[in-house]
Amino acid sequence: MTEAEKKEKKIMSDNEPLDKPITPTRCFTGGTISGLLAVAAYLLTKSVIQTYTNMPINFNNPMAVRIASTVRTLIMGITTMATFVFVMVTVGLVALGIQLIIKNQKTTPNS
Repeated sequence: MTEAEKKEKKIMSDNEPLDKPITPTRCFTGGTISGLLAVAAYLLTKSVIQTYTNMPINFNNPMAVRIASTVRTLIMGITTMATFVFVMVTVGLVALGIQLIIKNQKTTPNS
């Protein structure tokens, strides 16, 4: 066995523990983390928008005004997009956790 094959085999064996089964607990834990990141992103978005609202653009050059306006719009858009991405991940993970719970109840016979 060559040295490259040994390294490849070691890399493949290192990845095996990452293939854990999906459980409701893992879904809800990930949803909680994502939810906290969504709240943080929302607070950041709110702060950015309030800062830009209270700070007018004061330039004499129309090109500078357009560039400043574009940069503000991009920053507000990126923070808003990050907020919604985290919200959607949270909703998806919580829904998956609920689905797994329901699926486990249907497959488990009642005693």
